Amino acid sequence: MEARIGSRYHEIYARSRRDPEGFWAEAARDIDWYEPAKKVFDPNAGVYGHWFVGATCNTCFNAVDRHVAGGRGAQAALIYDSPVTGSKRTFTYAELLAEVGALAAVLKDFGVERGDRVILYMPMVPEAVIAMLACARIGAIHSVVFGGFAANELATRIDDARPKLVLSASCGIEAGRVVTYKNLLDEAIRLAKSKPQGCLILQRPQAPASLAAGRDHDWAELREKAMAAKKTAACVPVAATDPLYILYTSGTTGQPKGVVRDNGGHMVALRWSMRNLYGVEPGEVYWAASDIGWVVGHSYIVYAPLFHGCTSILYEGKPVGTPDAGAFWRVIAEHGCVALFTAPTAFRAIKKEDPEGKLLGKYDLAKFRTLFLAGERADPDTLQWAERILKVPVIDHWWQTETGWAIAGNPVGLGMLPVKHGSPTVAMPGYQVEIVDETNKTLPPNKMGSIVVKLPLPPSCLPTLWLQDERFKESYLAEFPGYYKTADAGFKDEDGYLYIMSRTDDIINVAGHRLSTGGMEEVLSSHPDVAECAVIGVKDELKGEVPCGFIVLKAGVDRPPDAIEREIVALVRERIGPVAAFKLAITVVRLPKTRSGKILRGTMKKIADGDPWNLPATIDD
Repeated sequence: MEARIGSRYHEIYARSRRDPEGFWAEAARDIDWYEPAKKVFDPNAGVYGHWFVGATCNTCFNAVDRHVAGGRGAQAALIYDSPVTGSKRTFTYAELLAEVGALAAVLKDFGVERGDRVILYMPMVPEAVIAMLACARIGAIHSVVFGGFAANELATRIDDARPKLVLSASCGIEAGRVVTYKNLLDEAIRLAKSKPQGCLILQRPQAPASLAAGRDHDWAELREKAMAAKKTAACVPVAATDPLYILYTSGTTGQPKGVVRDNGGHMVALRWSMRNLYGVEPGEVYWAASDIGWVVGHSYIVYAPLFHGCTSILYEGKPVGTPDAGAFWRVIAEHGCVALFTAPTAFRAIKKEDPEGKLLGKYDLAKFRTLFLAGERADPDTLQWAERILKVPVIDHWWQTETGWAIAGNPVGLGMLPVKHGSPTVAMPGYQVEIVDETNKTLPPNKMGSIVVKLPLPPSCLPTLWLQDERFKESYLAEFPGYYKTADAGFKDEDGYLYIMSRTDDIINVAGHRLSTGGMEEVLSSHPDVAECAVIGVKDELKGEVPCGFIVLKAGVDRPPDAIEREIVALVRERIGPVAAFKLAITVVRLPKTRSGKILRGTMKKIADGDPWNLPATIDD
């Protein structure tokens, strides 16, 4: 642990624990406020307290206006790079301000006011980012629903958020196929009890849509008129504790869970994270290869890079197939990107197609310093592969839709700590992370248990669920009093490093032994022929549950699958032991995943157990 000497992490983290209000008050100085907070934290407000009570601010002002005023107007704010349409466009901060102001004026013409909701059902196009910022500008609450989401899922979100307007596009474009959105939107509105007053539709040439008279409006026409008339809307001051957005968590059934993000705490934490966690400076190019429909897209395509005065990349493409497994290297090289944040699944896809990393040789990644991974467990094998070919630090970090930024990470800006493969490193300032048993008792190092965070949660974390305080308490706070339940299981080692092994429902009980499927997946993915894998627990008469592994082989592997399956069974026996009762490995062409790259283990388990199951709304194919 000698490398600790060079990092300021321990001192900064200790300060955040000793004096959280002083710590976050200092971080808040990097944000422009109309009125400063009367109380940095008020434990008596909201469900467990509120941050920056009494402060007023505007998120759009901090993301755009202040950079134009401060001399960054001519700097690129957003680079749109779309291999699926063969188009690229750069928006400077000044151009972004003009676009956002014009759309905000259009929204106001429709009667959208502070506190009204607007649903965005959009592909990865600049208009989606502009729409998020335009809502924030006038104090409206946006709720982005992943473009192409099933109609009934969109309808439940319309009924929960009750938006005044829906902003959508005629279609989205995947590698090699066009996904029409308008038919899904029409059906969702038909199904919804709460009808929006109108829809703005961005017509894309790949699949223009027919517009419903009186309800639907051509986005481009309205934009053109507003720009020609030089219409704009001023930033509306909102309370720091007012909602900025609602983001529905994926895979929910019945009434959806709308995670609420407030304005003030969100700005403070995200701005802090850009320099201190990601080690990025204003003016640099930062790329989160995610989707604006997910929390990573909200936090690290749109908000954090713009709060920090960076250039953010909006990429409408895939890690492979647009056109090949060198796509990410091209984007990094072409735009001079210093840091990339993506999901491990993207790197597994690249590794499967180009195991030797040969395509990397075509590009100059001179400016590239760090790769960040999050969204699911980063298996050590993929991490080491990325380190080997990129020759830069590969940083795993862990967080949730609910938190909006990292719970645990390796703070590059404060000075990196030694990397331990398989661990997202340590708790970030503001988070006191504990491992507890079912009686809420803290467990010693290296003992697996439930991962919880001591209340209050730091700035940016959800204050509640949209209109559902009771459900928020029941889902997150009731099981472990005084703590927030992450629903993840894992352990801390003697150095305080966290290991996230599985969702608490991924712990399988084999004849009384509690085993982590994540630990078994680590063994499977270490086999040289395996590109990716999933392990699930399947019902068993004798042992309660037994593990079953599904593997996808790397491109170019020509050995018989049954030989590889036998090797894998032996490997688990050797590394975890006979106690794992691992006897079944099955080779498949691909694993079922959500659009954000999470493997649908829960659904796979239900199918394997013969239980009733529904096709999740978030499925990729």
